[in-house]
Amino acid sequence: MGLIKTIGRKPAVQHVLSRIAYGYLRLVKRTNRFTREPADIYERLDAIGPFIAAMWHGQHLMISFMRRPQDRVATIISRSPDGNINTMALERMGVRVMRASGARGRVVRDARAKGGAEGLRAMVKALKGGETVAFSADVPKVSRVCDAGIIMLARFSGCPIVPVAVVTGRHIRFNSWDRACLGLPFGRGAMVFGEPIYVPRELEPEATDGYRARVQAELNRVHDRAYALVGRPDRVVGSRDDALGQAA
Repeated sequence: MGLIKTIGRKPAVQHVLSRIAYGYLRLVKRTNRFTREPADIYERLDAIGPFIAAMWHGQHLMISFMRRPQDRVATIISRSPDGNINTMALERMGVRVMRASGARGRVVRDARAKGGAEGLRAMVKALKGGETVAFSADVPKVSRVCDAGIIMLARFSGCPIVPVAVVTGRHIRFNSWDRACLGLPFGRGAMVFGEPIYVPRELEPEATDGYRARVQAELNRVHDRAYALVGRPDRVVGSRDDALGQAA
């Protein structure tokens, strides 16, 4: 383990970094002019009740912007030390963080899978307790390919999946597997919500891929729409314009 990574895992350092991250996220949220689509989405969601806010992994920080002060939102982050800073920053943003492995496709095949089953139970409990759960839909380490875990979460909780995209026109794009973006202040932003997708409790195994494809398509649609609203196309990782840390 390198020296910088070792220092970065010290609790005192992580506490300071989380406060910096929180302050920065608040600045981005307050100084961007966000368009929300549909305009009446909160009224619609209030009528639905708790839901699963599906996102692509690279938006796991800015997804907190969708939360209103009265909303109860939870998410799940792994117990690895690298997740501590994100955990503390999100908690300061008003999001409750559960520390466990997320429910992934292997849970479909083996309900005893270590970590995944634990995370699935925690999220189902949160939804049944009235909290909205923000959950990244990607297959682990495979960007923008929907995993079966989110389908199982909807199946066992009875709550709908609502694809969500939160973007800013000015951002830093990282050359990471998840195409992560970090918004920059003083610009335009967009929050786009997709159509609720309900998964039946009695789901036939062969029907799972159909729901995965449906969630994936809707996530891509709201993502593209959000970038259209801020006047910037979503760029592909690895392109000339997508170098590490380039500000748009």
